[in-house]
Amino acid sequence: MGHKAVEVIMAEKRDYYEILGVSKTATIEEIKKSYRTLAKKYHPDLNPTDKSAEAKFKEVNEAYEVLSDPDKKSKYDKFGHAGVDPNFAAGQGGFGGFGGMGGMEFDLGDLFGSFFGGGFGNTRGANPNAPRRGSDSRTSVTLSFEEAAKGCSRNIQFNRIEVCSECSGSGAQKGTSSQTCPECNGKGQVSSQQRTPFGVIQTSRPCPRCGGKGSYTPSPCSKCSGSGRIRKNVSLEVNIPAGIDDGQMFSVRGQGNKGLNGGPPGDLGVGVNIKPHPFYERDGYNVWCEMTVSFSQAALGDELRVPTLDGVVKYTLPAGTQPGDVFKLKGRGIQNVNSRAKGDQLIKIVVDVPKNLTQAQKDLLIQFNNSLCAVPPKEDDKKDFFGRKKKK
Repeated sequence: MGHKAVEVIMAEKRDYYEILGVSKTATIEEIKKSYRTLAKKYHPDLNPTDKSAEAKFKEVNEAYEVLSDPDKKSKYDKFGHAGVDPNFAAGQGGFGGFGGMGGMEFDLGDLFGSFFGGGFGNTRGANPNAPRRGSDSRTSVTLSFEEAAKGCSRNIQFNRIEVCSECSGSGAQKGTSSQTCPECNGKGQVSSQQRTPFGVIQTSRPCPRCGGKGSYTPSPCSKCSGSGRIRKNVSLEVNIPAGIDDGQMFSVRGQGNKGLNGGPPGDLGVGVNIKPHPFYERDGYNVWCEMTVSFSQAALGDELRVPTLDGVVKYTLPAGTQPGDVFKLKGRGIQNVNSRAKGDQLIKIVVDVPKNLTQAQKDLLIQFNNSLCAVPPKEDDKKDFFGRKKKK
């Protein structure tokens, strides 16, 4: 019953490519461009009275979060919504080859080494019973522009190798235990002699039966197949530093794959993917935005209310502002990820030229234009063809 209910829910979801209005062959730049347009169109702040806009905005964000992440996009292309939904096994990241294991690095040497007794990943002469550090895991997280700029805490789910809870890492079925290898008598090494013209040469090599461990498991654990470790989906609360940028990665110590034989765990590497913002653009630690003003505001000056990452601030627009002029709000940008210094917010002015004027408005503008033409040039402005002041 549970599976059928989930299937019905998944069937009701719209195709992510359809939501963003892009094809399956769209580039990441095309996906970002479409997301930016739709996010601006349906942003709740720009549609305060339209409840449907909020639902569409969430739908657009959900689609972008999947299609902008190469790993999630690949799973979605293969399995549809089931590939990225945590309620499905496919969403947890199937084996899919030996490279990824659901967005994390998988140490085949460790896993097969413990299962086959050190046949993989062990250098010759290494002690297979010695503690070994676990390999690092990899996952990714998608953040909003504001979350990346100011930092946040996020609960992330990822796959890693854990100690088997059934056998506590021994690899033996409950009620049984490992036994001394009869072939090497627990030494882990077997010797052989070879007669040569120079005499008898004795060589040692890891025991082929126990893989050099000195013991073997006659009844392997049914849960981990005798490896002592299992692949598990875990949830972890992580603190994301303020100022982190798109494509960067931060490390969480000790949250990677568990080690072997009591060795320390590896680290977790978290790659960051940042959704584009409909109003802000990032340039290093500076933030750019555009403000549209009327012709009269640009000519006469005005007090603007400018959105910033720290809230709305007032800015006095000087009279005579030209289209394309850039003004700076110092210290209103993004905090440096390695210090407390902050970038600036840069405002590019766009002058809105009215298109549909009444006759009365046109007459006023004609009168205004004529008044500009009637103003005699200042004495300093009287120059000849070559830019030299004219002689009186």
